[in-house]
Amino acid sequence: MKVLNLRCANGHGFEGWFASDDDFMDQNGRGLVECPLCSDRVVTRLPSAPRLNLSGAREPAPSAPPARAAAEPQSADLQALWMKAVRHMIETTEDVGERFPEEARRIHYGETEHRAIRGQASPEQRAALHEEGIEVVAIPVPNALKGPLQ
Repeated sequence: MKVLNLRCANGHGFEGWFASDDDFMDQNGRGLVECPLCSDRVVTRLPSAPRLNLSGAREPAPSAPPARAAAEPQSADLQALWMKAVRHMIETTEDVGERFPEEARRIHYGETEHRAIRGQASPEQRAALHEEGIEVVAIPVPNALKGPLQ
């Protein structure tokens, strides 16, 4: 199994596990590899150093990570926080799917109990809800999170 460091065209870094380099090339060429954060399918492999385990060789002593300013979170930290926030939103809301505009109106006008919902709405539907005083937020959900949570 090969673990490859990958990056999408939007600059999100992630790793992928493949049987071989050829397996990665094949899947990427068929558009099967996508960014778990933004679902972009323009994915490139980043250079990485091979790790060789030779008999009798000792593991190198782990070095301390370089110090970094607390005010400058790294890209991987931001990605992890974003994924955590999206997972929390999915876990704590009811998916009403394409009925989102109607359910949001029913909640707003007191026709049904207040609850946290999520679903799909077109830009035009979101604008109409906003004109009625119903605040909604469009949040892109990565395809990896659209199925059952693991």
